[in-house]
Amino acid sequence: MASSWRGSVRRAVRGVSSAIGERPAIFTGAAAATLVLSVVLPPLVLSVARTPVDYVTVNPWLRRLPEYLASSVPWRQKLEKLPDLALFWFSSDSPMGGTEWGFAVDVRDVARMIGTSLLVGAYFALWARARALGILGTGARLSRRGGALGALVSVVGLSTGPCSVMGCGAPVLPVVGLVFVGLSSTTLAALSSLSTVATALVVVGLGGGVAFLGWRTGGAGALTASRTNPSARPAGR
Repeated sequence: MASSWRGSVRRAVRGVSSAIGERPAIFTGAAAATLVLSVVLPPLVLSVARTPVDYVTVNPWLRRLPEYLASSVPWRQKLEKLPDLALFWFSSDSPMGGTEWGFAVDVRDVARMIGTSLLVGAYFALWARARALGILGTGARLSRRGGALGALVSVVGLSTGPCSVMGCGAPVLPVVGLVFVGLSSTTLAALSSLSTVATALVVVGLGGGVAFLGWRTGGAGALTASRTNPSARPAGR
């Protein structure tokens, strides 16, 4: 059982690496587009639906980060604080004073954006390789739409930073939640929880899709190679 599981993992990894190596342009293009949209689309949506963005900045405290890392503060405390460190943010001032809306990106957000972007890039590279190998069948169009939908949800569903429709200090919300005004505290809390769950489901779904397509293309690629070169045998057999 363990040997079979390891063989399946190697087959999936082989399929993913082959797809990325054979189609680097598709992988890079899809990953870069997803990453850029993850940063640009939320403030753009808020600028159109609410008020135009009028302030963009990089956290000025970042220049002191090396000093902080070299300080005598315990590393456990540093590691607890660093994931929530805001790197840059967009915001719009309210005509009545204060913050109308804000979109902040911290270390945790960047890690999630990069990870999701790499998954999207791998998914489309695998989809292209699977299509070329002729193993997608009648589900080809649906499979591609599923990957595009996953990429879109991962971008639109990204959470904001601590600034929201109620000003700084409100719960973390999905970007679409900031479009609406006058939401109750109960609704805001529900949107916060929904955003966390939805983001996790999207990442798990994309990861599962990449693993499955990697497994399918890994096996098909090895079989094609063995037919082309009889002296070569698929790995794991």
